[in-house]
Amino acid sequence: MTTLDEFTIQQLRLYPQATGELSGLLRGIGLAAKMVSNLVNKAAIADILGAEGSVNIQGENVQKLDVLANNTFIHVLRNSIYCAGMVSEENEDIIVFDDAKNNQSKYVVLMDPLDGSANIDVNMPIGTIFSIYRRVSELGKPCTKEDFLQKGDNQFAAGYVLYGSSTIFVYGTKRHSVNGFTLDNSVGEFYLSHPQMKIPAEGKSYAFDYRYYHSVDKPVRDFLDECNASENGSDGRYANKNAGCMVADMHRILLSGGIFLYPARKEKPKGKLRLMYECNPFAFLTELCGGGATDGRQRIMEIVPQYVHERSPVFIGSSDMVDKLFQYINTSETVIKNVY
Repeated sequence: MTTLDEFTIQQLRLYPQATGELSGLLRGIGLAAKMVSNLVNKAAIADILGAEGSVNIQGENVQKLDVLANNTFIHVLRNSIYCAGMVSEENEDIIVFDDAKNNQSKYVVLMDPLDGSANIDVNMPIGTIFSIYRRVSELGKPCTKEDFLQKGDNQFAAGYVLYGSSTIFVYGTKRHSVNGFTLDNSVGEFYLSHPQMKIPAEGKSYAFDYRYYHSVDKPVRDFLDECNASENGSDGRYANKNAGCMVADMHRILLSGGIFLYPARKEKPKGKLRLMYECNPFAFLTELCGGGATDGRQRIMEIVPQYVHERSPVFIGSSDMVDKLFQYINTSETVIKNVY
């Protein structure tokens, strides 16, 4: 079986001009993911469950595991020499790895170190989401905020880690397909388990939090009603499967098809999920897999960000289901053609 390290090296050999920085960066993220997986597995017996006692830049209560995961990724990426800096959900400003080696790096990383924090204490799935951009500032100098404020189409790579019944590392690059690797804890290696992932054009499920049904726009409610409509006497056309963790929901959708909906609502008119390190990475992966992602008006990856913690509505998943939803939202043929 092929390990993550072997796979990234094999891909590197396809491009003799490549420097190996991206491969090294991906292996570094994989190493940090193993460390976080170990923390997650022993959280209950190591007294690292529960709230840490502070509130992050998002206005959310910080969990102990949030802090540990964030510190782990910062430590590993800072010492990898392949990353010039990073943005984390847990930090208000960009983190610059200002030293001689990292200033020479071509890449910056944006990430949510631990997605689904509400699931931690009840042993439900949680995950990590990351996005990699090629910096636009001068090499040899510290990275700048402009390196991070790029639209999703500029992503060089993106991926996620799911800490569930097993730990799975999934990533894709502009040049290649999306591939998934499962951690074998007995040897501490990620092995290729989901090669060349493709999302079905139509799924059998959707992910939506019905607490917000009455506060979203009517076109979205109409689409949800169609999802629930009986067909030939059945209970509904699609099953609602909402894990409370974007990584878990999107992993299922990428494998089995479906659609993930997190629209704007009355109390959050700009949406809740973060554009740069939640929506963009999954839009990148979903499009590589053959699906689509929109905010209801345009492709997610065409949005030009204004700040690193910007929020956005998101509808993402199987192409036929995203098309159908978009028709509810906007009937303009010209706009529909611009969804992908």
